[in-house]
Amino acid sequence: MKKILYPAIVLFAAAALLPATTHAQNTLFDGKTLKGWKRLAGTADYKVEDGQIVGTTVLNSGNTFLVTEKEYGDFILELDAKIESTLSNSGVQTRSHYDPAGHEGKGKVYGRQFEIDPSDRKWTGGIYDEGRRDWLYPLDLNAKAKDAFKVGEFNHIRIECIGNEMKTWINDVPTADVVDTVDQKGFIALQVHAVTEEKQAGKKVYFKNFKLQTTNLKPKPFPKDVYVVNLKPNSITATEKAAGWKLLYDGKTNTGWRGATLKTFPAKGWEYTDGAMHVLPSAGKEESGGGDIVTNDEYSAFDLSFEFKLTPGANSGVKYFVTLKEVTGGSAIGLEYQVLDDKLHPDAKLGRDGDRTLASLYDLIKANKQERFVHPIGSWNIGRIVVYPNNHVEHYLNGVKVLEYDRGSQAYRDLVAISKYKVWKNFGEAPEGHLLLQDHGNEAFFRNIKIKNLK
Repeated sequence: MKKILYPAIVLFAAAALLPATTHAQNTLFDGKTLKGWKRLAGTADYKVEDGQIVGTTVLNSGNTFLVTEKEYGDFILELDAKIESTLSNSGVQTRSHYDPAGHEGKGKVYGRQFEIDPSDRKWTGGIYDEGRRDWLYPLDLNAKAKDAFKVGEFNHIRIECIGNEMKTWINDVPTADVVDTVDQKGFIALQVHAVTEEKQAGKKVYFKNFKLQTTNLKPKPFPKDVYVVNLKPNSITATEKAAGWKLLYDGKTNTGWRGATLKTFPAKGWEYTDGAMHVLPSAGKEESGGGDIVTNDEYSAFDLSFEFKLTPGANSGVKYFVTLKEVTGGSAIGLEYQVLDDKLHPDAKLGRDGDRTLASLYDLIKANKQERFVHPIGSWNIGRIVVYPNNHVEHYLNGVKVLEYDRGSQAYRDLVAISKYKVWKNFGEAPEGHLLLQDHGNEAFFRNIKIKNLK
């Protein structure tokens, strides 16, 4: 006697007609349990409540992470998150890792994080490198996105990790774009931040509506005017190129540069291969090496980005609006973004109120910076100078805006009048000028020098 298969066929057909559930794409959270997750590093509490993952701060716990047991490479992750108080902090880790011996044996999670920041700083959507390099994309780099996040409400998060690029959105507002060559895969994690005060304990952060895609990834369009932190040396992405960025140094040649007092590139004092413009040491004397170098081209309104690395006690600088009419020996005069070892070079203690320290407008305006945003001597730092068409100028250090001023304003002229520059008429007010890398006689390195015209 033959078996009757009709019920099975009917069931199969019915199942085929059912709509795909969100769990077909969501391998992270089943809405009921923490299956597939594990807690690492701290002692904060994670529970499932009403289809949500709820993290609760615990006094004197370190940063605590709920980590996926699986690792992921390329993916697009969407979820909703709510943080109930400005007294706590959170984030979503991407392609991250765990060191059980880190933090004196307590364990350390490290990797790139989508920041959830309810403080007055408003850096939600920025990218932080937890446990390793600190901030990669502070939201000073995209200030117009600062108000997108709402405290006490669910906010929609979108994170794209495709190839070497990580892009973020908050409530459909594009927030950050980082190109980074480390971490091709790793776990995804939810963070409950450490708290050290009683009033911070017991605060909750909520996560729900997880949607993870790992195949057939379609990147969402990203605005060309959002600044890209590109950590791949001497390169620009297709997005940057479309936005008008171009490299001023190709990592191999001196094309586009010459000596400030020469028609050619200096025959000594500089090396320009192996991925860096390298100022060779010459006993700390400005005029005993190769001298300053300048761009062949001149610029008026621009966005200039560059990386620099110093040796202990070194002094250098990046100058702009250099006319070459004000030259002393092998050095030329211009507005200067100070590049200095503040701790070991004596110039940091000269001038007025610290206006000769790192990232300052040399001898005119002090950079307002926190120590945590200064990378150690021997490490690469990112400088940025933005000159808008209306002559408003901004200096950034590692993504944080450290000063701003209006070139040619009365306040600016008053500062020039009490500076070393008072002997030059209309100092720093030329309509255009060269860009300059300074030879101050100390060893220093520059790379990733790129510019975008803002005319």
